[in-house]
This record gives sequence, structure tokens and C-alpha cells, in this order.
Amino acid sequence: MHTVFRIGEVRKIDNNRALYQVDLQLTSDDDPQLRELTDFIRKEVSGTGWRRMGKLLLQIGQFDKAEELYMALLEQASDDSDRAHVYHQLGWLKDDQGKYQEAVAFYE
Repeated sequence: MHTVFRIGEVRKIDNNRALYQVDLQLTSDDDPQLRELTDFIRKEVSGTGWRRMGKLLLQIGQFDKAEELYMALLEQASDDSDRAHVYHQLGWLKDDQGKYQEAVAFYE
């Protein structure tokens, strides 16, 4: 697993500027809450790699970031199957946003 920190405390350190001190606590690889969260994400968001990241961004409502990721994946798609998947996800994204005409364009 990669390095993961918990936010311990956040304190404003300068009232004139937006400066904050954030105390971080390193988690261990066997942290039960981290393991539970990781297992949940793996179960809820199928796929691997960038496909999983895109689905996760969609599920948490980060549509702009998901669209940016999918557009980059579209540029890198190596075959029709990859392109079809990305177009489908972009259509789903636009449908969730209520942008139905744009969704239809991606589905075509």
C-alpha cells in the first residue's frame, strides 16, 4: 500500500492570510479503518487502474475531474474497445449532470 496519512488537527496560523497548519499522522498498513475503506472501494468500484479512478470520481460527484480523466484516456485509447468504454463513461457522466444532448452525442 502507498503512504497514507490521517489529518490529526487543522489550525489557522495567520489571521491575515489563509495559512493553516495541518498535523498529519502516518497510518500503518494494518490499520483496520484504512483496510475497511480500501476493501469497500474495491468492492463498490469495479475495474482496475484509471477505469476504477474514473468510476470513483463519478460516484463521488467529481464530474469535472472525471471528464478530464476520461478525455485523457480517450486520447490514449489504443483500440475500439477502449474508446467505446470511455465514450460510454462520458455519456453516463453527462447524463448524471442532466446534459442529455451531450450524453447522446457520446453514446452515438
